[in-house]
Amino acid sequence: MSGPDKPKVIGEEWSDERVKSFLVAEPRGEGSDYTALLKAYRAMRAEDFERFVGFFVEAGGNLNDTGEDGETILDLVSQHRKGKDYAIALEKVGAKKTTVAGS
Repeated sequence: MSGPDKPKVIGEEWSDERVKSFLVAEPRGEGSDYTALLKAYRAMRAEDFERFVGFFVEAGGNLNDTGEDGETILDLVSQHRKGKDYAIALEKVGAKKTTVAGS
């Protein structure tokens, strides 16, 4: 038998358990909160991402952690054409943009 064990389903509803699984995706350390947010942003629909950031804040995550370039996840998401709903979800729970030189 070839192919994946479970085919990819587009638009699938994510359970809270699945959303929360992204909270433990990275070991704690420099940039780990940014990385967890980035992975969730890349993998989730906006509705699921909004639930994720709520769980993330409850767990004590830092919404304003920065990546290697000094930008927050809100900085990144705000640059994307389809990132508006994600940016709104982040702003609702207190995420801030940084002031990066040259931007």
